[in-house]
Formats: sequence, structure tokens, C-alpha cells
Amino acid sequence: MAVDASSVHVNLGERSYEIRIVSGGLSELPTLLPTWMDRSVYQAGSSRQAHVVTDRNVRPHADVVREGLTLTGWSCGLTELEPGEKTKSIASLSAVWDDLIAVKADRRTVLIAVGGGVVGDLAGFAAASFVRGLPFVQIPTSLLADVDSSVGGKTGINHPVAKNMLGAFHQPIGVLIDTEMLVTLPAREFAAGLAEVVKYGVILDSDYFAFLELRAEAIFRRDPGILRQVVARCCRLKADVVEKDEFERTGLRAVLNYGHTFGHAFEALAGFGELLHGEAVAIGMMYASRLAERLGLINSTVTVRQEALLNRFGLPTRLPAGWPHSVDAVVERMKLDKKTLGGHLRFVLPKRLGLVEIVNDVSEADVRAVLQCE
Repeated sequence: MAVDASSVHVNLGERSYEIRIVSGGLSELPTLLPTWMDRSVYQAGSSRQAHVVTDRNVRPHADVVREGLTLTGWSCGLTELEPGEKTKSIASLSAVWDDLIAVKADRRTVLIAVGGGVVGDLAGFAAASFVRGLPFVQIPTSLLADVDSSVGGKTGINHPVAKNMLGAFHQPIGVLIDTEMLVTLPAREFAAGLAEVVKYGVILDSDYFAFLELRAEAIFRRDPGILRQVVARCCRLKADVVEKDEFERTGLRAVLNYGHTFGHAFEALAGFGELLHGEAVAIGMMYASRLAERLGLINSTVTVRQEALLNRFGLPTRLPAGWPHSVDAVVERMKLDKKTLGGHLRFVLPKRLGLVEIVNDVSEADVRAVLQCE
């Protein structure tokens, strides 16, 4: 059966790679992997050894990947982790290192992440740090990972008090996205991924935002053709940013963190995993948009349209009833955000749909006022 597929190319010189987007095409990996290795900085003398990192919930997808590689002459080990945000820890990272040592992995052993953002971030950090760098492949299994965490080379784990504080930039040699896996994704997880989808329209492409509004019903019912379009557009938008600011040195890449300064604080305070990342980002986007209103950057229409679309996708736009954490606690947690410089809060805020800017030295009083308006 022919595989319906498209590709997005991420142009980063010697670190360039392909994002292959398919429906029902996991079996393509054994064909793609040698080509990706040949195009990468690891090209000389592949050992045809791979190691898969996955979690218990998506182990069947990992088994398909391993079987395909084994049948084509690859040696392929596996590390299975517990699902959930709490897995992004030093203990889990050490477990992956231990398994790589046990299988005598070398610098051409390909580490393959089969899972959502947690697995991809953790496995990517393991690849970046083991023998100072292994070739790495992302096979995301959630919508959030498809459109965001699998692209761009950010890897890492959480510190107990702050999200993604420990990590490295380590680009994959290729990304294989099979949208067929989204059919069985739990409704809450699928909706969480849509928060990042909406984010791209707000920060980079107003026409895309309008497309999401127009096709919200088909997207929410997971129409395969629409999903491929959505994933491909998000990957292209993110790739465009990453190509211009791979290591987050110019500030351009920071626009991808719209909603995340508030969202990461909410996520950490709730206890990693209690609020899904996408849910926290959705709520964070609303607070960021209200902050932009307060600062006179936008009018309320921009906020209203975001809220309406997030609601259509089944996402929360306010903190849960009975939220137990004080405004003081949220502000202090936001000060741990990676975008904070010298203790001063910085936010990615909309100027209109399709355009955001980084606003420095936002007053704590304005932030508190927005947090207290609920």
C-alpha cells in the first residue's frame, strides 16, 4: 500500500535533517535511517546498532520500530520508562545511560525516541550527553510532540522546582511522524497538543489561525488529511524559526515560548503531570494575552478569538477551580523561567494575531494584576 507522505526540510548546514510526515508509514524507518545517517555528521561506518527509548503506554509502537530494524539487520536494544512528566528526571536519564553502557553503545549507535514530548526530551538529552553525542531520531507519538518538541533540537529534563532547566541543544538526524498514531491518542492528550497548534497561528501566521478556526471541527475529529496539513504547517513554521536562531542567541526563537512563562509556572506548581503541558500552555496563552491587553499592545478581540478556538478544542483557558497557589507563588516560580534575565520578567506577548514580541522589564505589578483578575 502506498504511503501518503510529505516532508519538511530543516536547513542547519551539517546538522540539517528531514521531517518525514506519513500516515501508516512506520515501516519506512529501515529505509530512511541509512539515508539519514549518510547525510549526517555521523556518516562514516555506521555500526547498524540502534537503541529505542519509549514508555509503557506506547511500547507497541516501539516494538514495530524494533522489529523493522531487526529484520533489516540492525541490532536494537530498548529502554522502557514509566509514562508521565515525572519521568523527565535525573534518575530516568541515568537509567538510559546504564542501558546504553550495557549494550556497549558506541558513537554511531542511533538512539531512537518513540514517544511523546517526555520521551523525546529525555532521550535527546541522553543522546547529547552519552559519549558526547549520539545520532538521534525522533518518532513522536503525540500531537504535541509532532508539532513542537520533536523539532528543533531542544532536549532536557526537569529540575524538581523548574521545568526543562537541565538540557542541551542536540539536533536529530531525522524525524518520522506517523499521524495514524494520533487515532488512538486519548482525547485529553490530543487536545493538549492542539494548544501548541493554536500557538503557531498566534505567533507567526494569522492566515493559519483563521484556517484553524475554519477547520476546527475536522481537526478535532482527527481527519487524517487535515491532520497531515496541520502537522506539516506547524513543523514548517517552527523550522523557519529554528533555522534563524538554532541556539536561542538572537531572541527570535524565544517567540516559540508564547504562553510558556505563565504555563511552566502553573505546570510546576500543580505538580508535573497534574496539568498537562498543553493545558498549562493554553491557560498561559490567555494570561499572556490579557497582559498584552493591559499593556496596550492589543485589543480584546485578539484574546477573545484565542479563547474561543481553545474552547472549541476542549482546552482549559482558566486555572482549575480551587487553585490552591497564591499569586506570590506563581510570580516566584516565573522568576525561574529561562527567559528571565537578572531577575527581570520577560514575556512573549502578541501585538496582533500572527505577530508577537519579547517584552522586557514587565512590571511585577502588571503581572500580579493579571493573575488576580480571575
